[in-house]
Amino acid sequence: MSGFDPRYVQFFDGGTAPDHALLGGKCASLVTMTAAGMPVPPGFAVTTALYDAFVEESGLRDVIVNGLKRLDPDDVASVDAVSAAIRDEICSRPVPERLRRPVIEAWADFQGRFERPVPVAVRSSATAEDLPDASFAGQQDTYLWLVDERDVHEHIRKCWASLYTSRAITYRLRNAISEDGLSMAVAVQKMVHARVAGVAMTLNPRNGDRSKITIDASWGVGEAVVSGHVTPDNIVVDKVLLCIVEEHVGDKHIELVPDSAGGRLVERDVDAARRAVRSLTDDQVRAVSELAKRAERHYGCPQDIEWALDADLPDGQNLLLLQSRPETVHSSKPKPVTAPAKASPPSVGFSLGSITAHLTAGRAAGVTN
Repeated sequence: MSGFDPRYVQFFDGGTAPDHALLGGKCASLVTMTAAGMPVPPGFAVTTALYDAFVEESGLRDVIVNGLKRLDPDDVASVDAVSAAIRDEICSRPVPERLRRPVIEAWADFQGRFERPVPVAVRSSATAEDLPDASFAGQQDTYLWLVDERDVHEHIRKCWASLYTSRAITYRLRNAISEDGLSMAVAVQKMVHARVAGVAMTLNPRNGDRSKITIDASWGVGEAVVSGHVTPDNIVVDKVLLCIVEEHVGDKHIELVPDSAGGRLVERDVDAARRAVRSLTDDQVRAVSELAKRAERHYGCPQDIEWALDADLPDGQNLLLLQSRPETVHSSKPKPVTAPAKASPPSVGFSLGSITAHLTAGRAAGVTN
């Protein structure tokens, strides 16, 4: 690899520790999953140290502090005005050459791994996101199918600026989340040419049942699912047997697909035949479920993952893990307190039925194999 400064740029497979303060939630997770041998598309992180150095050297720190001072989260007009002003300053002030150079070198190193230039996703990775006790998913920006180096630099800045969207500012104010130490890393990651993509949770989000896996899937790039632009297929899977226990075929009326001539993603109507059938085969449902379970075992808590089936890779090698974050809605709820059972005479050993009941109860409580 080139001699870029590891304080400012780190490759997912570079063997460095997944430092949350330096990489933010998303990039730290991508480094962790790569080190664990999970099928993560390659890429690199532009670290929080580079963002922090830019903010200090450009004089932006005072602009941000003064803008947010005594801001009322219920005053929507003021929040919007402050947000627009801060984001405009972040996107317009020059980045010193010494801070641009590590990203330029990393981009050249990254593209040198492939026979021809590959498109990338540029994804925000804030230090305050993907935490077990907070739900920041979707508050910062992601940009897809970028091919030009100049565009990548521009959209790294846009990711930095998305730390101060009106929604993000309001969320932090209302939840008393301090701006001290708040920072933004950015993931630059090989774009997946997704034939099918979506999300999966290692519980049932309707009732918190941890003995189930729930999958949402649709044709094309998964942003259509994450953004809510389509009604995806919804599939509930038994976590132990990995069999489908419930399913609903969604309308899936559009898909996001690459336009090779234009070098961008375009929205395309899905024909009636594909709208009427499930986008995943039974084998693919099982594979996505196994990947979700693997992420849950690795992190030791219920996970919310993003996945895709790459149209350019052969079956068996085409399922990729794009992100894994803690599930925060049901996992943050306290477990119910049960009254102690009445004492009973001691018994010798267990019957087969009692062992089965014990294991079943354990699985229902969230224990996975």
